[in-house]
Amino acid sequence: MAQTPLAPSPLPAAPVRPGRARRVLRALAVVSCVPYLSLKIAWVAGSRIGIPEGSALLEKRALYAVANSVTILMDATVIVLALLLTQAWGRRVASWLLAFPMWVATGLLAPIMLGFPLQLVAAAFAGGPDAQDGTREPFLDDWVFDVVYGGFIMQGIALGTLFVLYARERWGGLWQGRVWELPPVVSGPRTKAVAVAAALLALFPAALHLMWALGSTTGLPAKAAEQRDTDMYLLEGTRVFFVAAAVTGVLMLVLRLGRALKVKAVLGTAWVGSGAVGCWGGWMLMASLLPEDDPAKRATGLLVLTYSVEMITGFLLAGCVVSFLRRRSA
Repeated sequence: MAQTPLAPSPLPAAPVRPGRARRVLRALAVVSCVPYLSLKIAWVAGSRIGIPEGSALLEKRALYAVANSVTILMDATVIVLALLLTQAWGRRVASWLLAFPMWVATGLLAPIMLGFPLQLVAAAFAGGPDAQDGTREPFLDDWVFDVVYGGFIMQGIALGTLFVLYARERWGGLWQGRVWELPPVVSGPRTKAVAVAAALLALFPAALHLMWALGSTTGLPAKAAEQRDTDMYLLEGTRVFFVAAAVTGVLMLVLRLGRALKVKAVLGTAWVGSGAVGCWGGWMLMASLLPEDDPAKRATGLLVLTYSVEMITGFLLAGCVVSFLRRRSA
């Protein structure tokens, strides 16, 4: 079969107003940011709402004030993205200026959207709080997690749907067809080499997260090892899942595996997986590097190395996705 270059779909003229569905999704994305932003602003202002006595958040107020200010800006970006995806001026934004923050948002929200419901289901089947919860040091009241993570899940649903609708109109031609129809030029030798190297590199953090999910304490700080519970095992399991998704999706794209699969399914897997691995790896790396006076809570060298490799792997795999999209558009 003769192969012809597939150009990006021409961008249709933007309507004066977005449709009703998009306006509803935009409103949902904005409203779902309110609980998180309200709590963070209150904490920066000195409020202790949702923070129990003895919480680590009360020990280093200046440090956590800076951290909270950063996360306020991050969540406010969701509102900007929701507007960008539904306004006429959003059609003129450079591709990379939209794609990168959306990739980061996807990577940070996807593990929460999967992990938090799993925790709720596990708690329901257990018939109550985890048996080890009594050994945990106070951090935040339980209702804070319910409100904030519930808001994150709504953000992910609303923002993700808006982005898919936007991307389908602007770049829909890039993910048409099935994998077997992709021309060989969608991935050069360097892209293939990077993808294989990243896949091999991903074995290291995947193995550590799998060990922690199965109960191992290797590389964990003493306090974290002491406070292991069902929630931690589930979260570590989701980390393994996203590493597998990232590697599988990217290798399928650049090596043209799973030839009967639709390109959009494989590309979506690679996008979400690489974002979750790279962004959560980076986020946890930053958290592990924060100063800690208690040796029992201080991050171990193996933990820092795991998060570092995870972050690097995610960005390498994302680079392969970018290379695929650029070659596909050409």
